[in-house]
Amino acid sequence: MTRKTPSKKPDSLPPDSEAAFLAGYDATVFERPSVAVDVVVLTASRGGLRVALYLRSEHPGKGRWALPGGFVRMDESLDAAAARLLRDKAGLSDLFIEQLYTFGAPGRDPRWRIITVAYYALVDPRRFDEIRVEKGARAASIHVPWSGEEGGPVEVRGDADKPLPLAFDHAEIIGTAVKRLRGKLDYTPVGFQLLPAQFTLRALQDVHETVRGESVNKDSFRRRMLAGGLIEATGEHEREVEHRPAELYRFIRRSAV
Repeated sequence: MTRKTPSKKPDSLPPDSEAAFLAGYDATVFERPSVAVDVVVLTASRGGLRVALYLRSEHPGKGRWALPGGFVRMDESLDAAAARLLRDKAGLSDLFIEQLYTFGAPGRDPRWRIITVAYYALVDPRRFDEIRVEKGARAASIHVPWSGEEGGPVEVRGDADKPLPLAFDHAEIIGTAVKRLRGKLDYTPVGFQLLPAQFTLRALQDVHETVRGESVNKDSFRRRMLAGGLIEATGEHEREVEHRPAELYRFIRRSAV
């Protein structure tokens, strides 16, 4: 790692000033970890939660699947790094994204003392399908081995329900995102981020059941959604469906998620 040579204090600065202190500060005195960002991109489709992954082509973790992530540049914020890595490694932008948790266990990365700030991004299934397959990105289904908000690592599976090996502690990071999503589902409008702009009540119920991993009572769920003041009817109905067209609703964006 490159060591920074401390600069000399200009003679014109008062010796006890902060400017003089900073001018002569040696940042190499203390050991410093590296900082990375990883993004859990989630959608609800095909009866389950799905996550965007990419195949690592280099060591460490070569041949394993990982979340879109990388190191934070010296001239960018954490949020900017998350947006950049999401765009560069998954081909996605303009998503709902929120900081999740900081993972910093010693040894979580064999290269060095690396701390990662995890984010989670939510997207409806149609936009989720925009992930860049040509860059090695793919969608994987999430299998949650715990109920409610117990938390813990999860398993991801690919084609033919085959488990995919994950790099680093990414099974734990994905599990933390699922736990956070379940915890926020009832008291924030976060679930609407997993739906298109217009949706049916059945689709909204499907999202809640998919996130929770359990069924909900149809009648009480619909009463609660309609009475909550978060959705409104659009006056339109589904088109080109074989069953009776259902009424379409939209989320009333009164506040940020």
